[in-house]
Amino acid sequence: MNASKVASYLSPERLESDSETLVEDSDDGDTGLTDDQNRLLYLIDLHTKKAEDREGSDRWVRKQALSVFIYEGIVSGIFDYDYAPQSALIENRRVWANVSQEGHSDIELLREEELINALLVSSKSYKPVVLYQVSDKGQEILIRLARKEKEAVNAFAHKPDSRELLKTSWDGESYWLESSSGYKRRSTTTDTEDVSYVSSAYIPQCLRYGGRPTMSNAHRAQESGLASIDNIRDNDLEEIITLNSVSMIVAEYIPFGANQIVQLNNNVGSTERVQGGYISNVIDGDSSGTALELSPELTSVEVLDYTQTNHINFEAEIRFREDPGVVQVETFGVSMNAEGTCFYGMQLEAVMNRIKDNISLDHLSRIIVDIQQDSSSIVDSVISQYQRDLLDLVFIGDAQNRNKINLIIANEITPHLTAGEYMDKGEYENEFKQVIGDTKAAYDISEQDSLIFGSQGLLVCGPTARNYEPLLCAYLQFTTLDLFLQNFFSRIWILNDDLRASYQIVDTIEYDPLALDRSRDRLCTLSKEIIILDQILGYLDEALEMMEIPPEPPEQAGRSLYQRLEISGMRDQLTRRVKDVKKILTGSQRNLDLLREKVEVESQKKTFQMNLELEKNTKQLCALQVSNGDAVRSLKILQTIFAGVIAFDFLDRITGEWTVLDAEWMSGFVDSVIKEHMLVWFAISIVTWFVAAYLVSRRTHIVNWKSRGMTTINITVNRKVDTAKLRELIIEKEKSTEERRYEGKKHMVKVTYEEPTPAEWGGSSPIVTLDYDEKNSILLEIMIQYNRREARKDLVLTADELKQKLMHELEKRVFASEDDHSSTLLAIEKRNSLMSRNGNQEPNSILGRETGSLASRTVRFEEPMKS
Repeated sequence: MNASKVASYLSPERLESDSETLVEDSDDGDTGLTDDQNRLLYLIDLHTKKAEDREGSDRWVRKQALSVFIYEGIVSGIFDYDYAPQSALIENRRVWANVSQEGHSDIELLREEELINALLVSSKSYKPVVLYQVSDKGQEILIRLARKEKEAVNAFAHKPDSRELLKTSWDGESYWLESSSGYKRRSTTTDTEDVSYVSSAYIPQCLRYGGRPTMSNAHRAQESGLASIDNIRDNDLEEIITLNSVSMIVAEYIPFGANQIVQLNNNVGSTERVQGGYISNVIDGDSSGTALELSPELTSVEVLDYTQTNHINFEAEIRFREDPGVVQVETFGVSMNAEGTCFYGMQLEAVMNRIKDNISLDHLSRIIVDIQQDSSSIVDSVISQYQRDLLDLVFIGDAQNRNKINLIIANEITPHLTAGEYMDKGEYENEFKQVIGDTKAAYDISEQDSLIFGSQGLLVCGPTARNYEPLLCAYLQFTTLDLFLQNFFSRIWILNDDLRASYQIVDTIEYDPLALDRSRDRLCTLSKEIIILDQILGYLDEALEMMEIPPEPPEQAGRSLYQRLEISGMRDQLTRRVKDVKKILTGSQRNLDLLREKVEVESQKKTFQMNLELEKNTKQLCALQVSNGDAVRSLKILQTIFAGVIAFDFLDRITGEWTVLDAEWMSGFVDSVIKEHMLVWFAISIVTWFVAAYLVSRRTHIVNWKSRGMTTINITVNRKVDTAKLRELIIEKEKSTEERRYEGKKHMVKVTYEEPTPAEWGGSSPIVTLDYDEKNSILLEIMIQYNRREARKDLVLTADELKQKLMHELEKRVFASEDDHSSTLLAIEKRNSLMSRNGNQEPNSILGRETGSLASRTVRFEEPMKS
């Protein structure tokens, strides 16, 4: 872009002179920017907005989301950019995403021209987040943007055949483009692409300690040319820089020690007569059985040289399944030592139809993805379960995608320029960013050799580049430990966030019935994490003691490289950083001790409160038992007397002032039988008494029999509810009783109501008791009492049907939509929850898991006693 041309378009004179022809000029599209820059500026404008006043809010677009939109524009043919896979950290998970370095370069150019503003914030994972917004100066450019440019962007930035703007969402695995109306489609930005290539194992000679040389696959170089197939979606890759005779090393730090090296040598069979073989990280759960079935995608290992406690070098041939038509002959040279630095080397024999030379950086960027991913599979197969647990903790269960350092060594680079010419903030620098990340600096080591530093590695090219392998390997030792320490440092801050969230949970123990159990579970998990992190610090200390600083080379080019790499001061810097991390971890340990004491205090308070309640209930039960005994005895006496009173009253109705005895037909019987025999009337009275007693007893038995057919269901819920909606529900019912108890932070309410529509419940209305905390909006318990003997036999409901019917009504009307404690989950639990929802893997097993929010339910049936 011509900066002076943009400035001329934004001059006050030009704006004033063109104010009358603004509408006509808006179609000419002459803004002084390229078509891609115009469209990029308009794309940013679609997703940003400035506040109209102080009470409003600004809207900014995140860099990662903008990168997704740029990629979608490339595959839609709107942007004429290239893209390449690059490692990115999204929601504490590292993934490979297709990123356009040319697009990001244009973003930086728009920033330099002050057409967009940039905002820096920090994420929950303590990583910087960059956001963009179109500036006032950029809005003036957009006024002159041609309508066809806007329509081109609108075509992919909106829902098809509508003006609903698409927004990005992340589900833990992929990005999705969604509209407000529910339209949704998956973005392929996280789908990395493959190319065919043939490689041989490569281990720098400075890492070898005897043994046979690595085997070459140069005789198989033509295999990738015969396939010559890739799945790259961008069919117009622009190759700016190519390399000849390329060797690549991917390096990382893994906590190691002498005992771990001994175990590693045993795992790969270094000490056996026939060394090596196929390896897998599958755990044999039935080692005494006959056979084991597993995937044929294995890794073949051949040991080159080793020492029992210091190092091991071996070749590893990857035999993984690839996409149809893609041929990849992958053989790694792996060097692992006791201080923890792991080197995975590869010599490229051919890429597609290019044998040895003329290797494009676009293809190389996709090969690096394979090396990074497959190297994780190799090392995870040979290291111990303990080391895998350490990596899972630091990388929050995503160790498979951990980031590593890339070292690329080439005998020749085309075009061969000076270091200053490579750092052009344009096409050359964009090419380097594809393989080593954001470029930091470039140096000329000699007239023929060049060194380019990047955020994810470095590139050394020149005819004598391989002479510097000892210095480069020493540099990788310190940089890999530095990268691991950065991840370790971020993990400690995430641990401190978990501690703060745990303090918040402890504060709710007084009224949240699940808070105490959750606090104890979190204490166990956090204790395990701190113990493991402290062990990792010990490995870091040991590694720094073992790492040696190489001497400065005597030749001029070597001294120049030595000074540029700044190796001499790296160990002291890392030592200070490790000490600083120790102080932070010690503080975390003390916070955990304080949290443990606080949980213990709250537990004792809750136990004391329960004892008081138990004592109170016991006294009430004792008094009630005495009262019930007296009442039962009195009731039996009264029942007997009452039956006699009824019988005598019945007779009195007959023998009162007017009785049937006055009738002529009865007088004869009375005179001859009753009056003549003295005990006849007494006998009639007694018989009438017994008959009345039997009828009353029978009726009482029937009533009691029905009352004893009660199904009682107790459900422990402990879930958040919408208190207002719960009150509305209770008002609709026939409320019989309501009890309230105010206890500090709790407002306990117990409401009993009867369902008003017996027909919906089989002919018998259940009585429901809700026990909830009105202040904290927590439904604690539900009790359902249902008389199944009063219901119709063909419509009577079972206990499960009663529970499901009532819970369905509560789910629909009163339960809060979000009750999963997601805001207070531990970092590893969030990761496990995300992976469980996506169905990709089982939750991480090394740390404790959160208990559910719905407690187990008990159902009690009250049946009549049988004699």
